[in-house]
Formats: sequence, C-alpha cells, structure tokens
Amino acid sequence: MTAPGTRTDEDAEDLDVEEALALVKENPGDHPAAHAPHHGHGTAPHRPGEPRHRATPWPEARTIAERAARAGVRAARRAPVSVSLDTALGLTLAAPLTALTDLPSFDSSAMDGWAVAGPGPWTVRAEGVLAGHAEPEPLTDGEAVRIATGARIPPDTTAVLRTEHGRSDAKDRLHSTREVVHGQDIRPRGQECRSGDQLLSVGTVVTPAVLGLAAAAGYDTLTAVPRPRVDVLVLGDELLTQGLPHDGLIRDALGPMLPPWLRALGAEVTAVQRIGDDAEALHRAVTTSDADVLVTTGGTAAGPVDHVHPTLRRIDAELLVDGVKVRPGHPMLLARTKENQHLVGLPGNPLAAVSGLLTLAEPLLRILAARPAPEPYTLPLRDAVHGHPYDTRLVPVVLRGDGAVPLHYNGPAMLRGIAAADALAVVPPGGARSGQETELLDLPWATGGIGVCFT
Repeated sequence: MTAPGTRTDEDAEDLDVEEALALVKENPGDHPAAHAPHHGHGTAPHRPGEPRHRATPWPEARTIAERAARAGVRAARRAPVSVSLDTALGLTLAAPLTALTDLPSFDSSAMDGWAVAGPGPWTVRAEGVLAGHAEPEPLTDGEAVRIATGARIPPDTTAVLRTEHGRSDAKDRLHSTREVVHGQDIRPRGQECRSGDQLLSVGTVVTPAVLGLAAAAGYDTLTAVPRPRVDVLVLGDELLTQGLPHDGLIRDALGPMLPPWLRALGAEVTAVQRIGDDAEALHRAVTTSDADVLVTTGGTAAGPVDHVHPTLRRIDAELLVDGVKVRPGHPMLLARTKENQHLVGLPGNPLAAVSGLLTLAEPLLRILAARPAPEPYTLPLRDAVHGHPYDTRLVPVVLRGDGAVPLHYNGPAMLRGIAAADALAVVPPGGARSGQETELLDLPWATGGIGVCFT
C-alpha cells in the first residue's frame, strides 16, 4: 500500500532523464536511494538547491558486491570446517577429494549370474556367492558358482555369465547361449580409481552425487568452506505474519521468502528478526550481530520511518552502493558495517527485493561461500519487453525451448510473475524487441543444480 501522493517504482518509469538518474544526496552515506516506498512509507521529495547523485549502473553494482566479498573473505580469515556427509550438501570443497581406497576395492561381479572358470559346460556348486560376504573359495576349470551383483569374484574366475545367457542340461550342467569373453561382466579392482587419485578439486560444490562419491571413496566427513552466516531484519510496522490484510496492514511476504532463498544462495540463516519501524531496535540489531551479512527489508528510501540510512550513518558504515540503475529495486544498497561484515538493504516491495537479492546478495554470498560463478548465457525473447529509458530492467520469464517468454505481473510489489518464473531477463535501457538475444539470470531452484537444496 502506498501513501497518497507518493511516487512508486512504476511512476519512476516516466521520469525525465535527470530525475531518473539522479537522487538526493544530503550527506555522505545518507543517500535517499529511490522513488519506491517501503510498504507505504513515503519518499522525501527533492528540495531545490540540494545536490544530486547518480545511482550505480547494474553491472557495476554486481562487481562491487563481488569485490566487497573478496575483501571480507581476506578480513575474516575463516578457516575451513570439517562437516559430516549429511550436513555437507551445498558447501564448497576446501580440500581436494582424494580416493582413500581403490574403487572398487576388490574384483566384483557387474551382473547377477554365474562366475565360471575355463570353458563350459560347467558344474555348478551348491552354494552361491552374495555381496557383502568374505572372499569365496577359488574355482577350478569347468566349475561355476551362482553370484550376485556386487559380490566378490572367486579367485581364478574366467568371466561372469549373465543369468539370461545360461541354461542347464538334463545333468544340471551349465551351458552358455553365447560366446564367453574372458573378463566379461567383471569389475576389476581399481577400475574407477586407485587409492590416492584426486577425484574432485578444491572449489567443487557438494551435490548429492559428490556425497555419494565421497562415501564410496571412504569419507565420513568433508573439508569445506563454511556457509556465510546471514541475519535477516524485517522492517515495517504495517506487516502481518498471519491472516488476511486488514485496516491498512499487509501480509509480510519477505519474511517467509528470504530465508529459503538465501539458503539456496549458499547462506546459513542464523536469525530472522522482526524490527518494525523502530530506529533504536534496528541500531541494536545491527550493532550486536556477528553475522557475515545482514539483510534488511525496506526502509532504504528517505521517508519519516525509513531508518536504514540514518542507522548506517550513525555507526559510520561505508556505503558501497546506494541505489542501482535497475527496475524494480532501484533503492537497494550495500554497506560495509565492519571489516568483515556487510549489510544488504533490500527494498520493501517484494519483486524489488528479489531484484536486490540477485543484484547484490547473490554475488556477495557466492564469493563468501566460494561457489563458482554461473556461466552467463542468453536466449531470444519470444515477445518484446518495454524498457526503462535509462535503467536496466529485470523481468521474470519462463524458458520454452530455445526462447524466453516474458511474464506479466512484474510490478515492484508483485510476486505472481516471479513465482511462475524460471529466470529473470536482463533487459537493457530502452527495452528489447521480440527475438532479441537477452542475458538471463537463473533462479536458484530452476537451474537443476545445487540451488534446489534449501536446507
């Protein structure tokens, strides 16, 4: 809900060039960073005679966030951690994964059937060989034994004859229905790796398959980069945590959305605090947090209860990004609050907050978590997309075949479009025509990668 007469992000689409690019600058670190409200908080108007400043271009803002994270990593000197396999999913390896044993560690059967020795027909032993049992007795020429997949191969075995390729005669002798090749369907010891072989390098993200390989190679724990710790501060007196909106109050969409999204970006969410519009409570939460990153929602504009800028000024924080030339999400910010701590200020409107997550929080957390950067890619747009005259636009899209289809309901306060989206299209100033190749930002759960893991 927006206060009467307050400018919204949608209104800002029609500003003239000076207003679209320039924002009020009263004091260093106190930059009213947008025309968007925080859930109804008004934005202070520009007063004649005040100087103006320009917001940071969108690509540059992402680069600044990466650079800030690298400085934070150097300052924090966080040691790698040893984690059990059941808690390592999504972390990044801080030490190579080296085989602790040969894989497989013994000659084993690749199929259910018979282990046979020499040419057939074969006399079949009464007892069979099962997986998990000690080494069986050797075979002699003309002898066979029933064997299960994964079981140890008896010494002097020639080959494994698959169940479907064997038949018995009237004297219970085993015959092969096709030629038997020496060594067939036997997995020799060390076929996949030898003890000491490097299986995966430093920097590999731990996926379910990595966990399986580590277990097979003999690991109980992995050495990994610890997750960056994030505290989420939800601002706004007008936010409800349950029930229907009423009497000027609205449901908080960001409180439920941000923690799992941040986990998908590699973070450990250590706290979610609901601060309301309380300057002292915000100051107390910021100054007492020992998280690597603080994420605030709303309060980044210049309204009477927008307390983020004054709080940053009060603690002498270094403002690295104060407003970004992107729609929605123009009033986002990034500040260094301590040598090894940063604050990402997200706008209060939900889709604008998503824009802030992908612009500032994603590169910051990716570097802190030592995750590899996603490979940039483009796809043609199926439909034309209206652009802002001077700013980048991030527009929800679904991927269909070899193209991206823009979605409706993409206003700053809307989540209907992003909830159905696979990615965000990075639309340059001026817009994009139908068929134009456009950069895409995958959403973490739509890439088929580790991002689908939210815990």
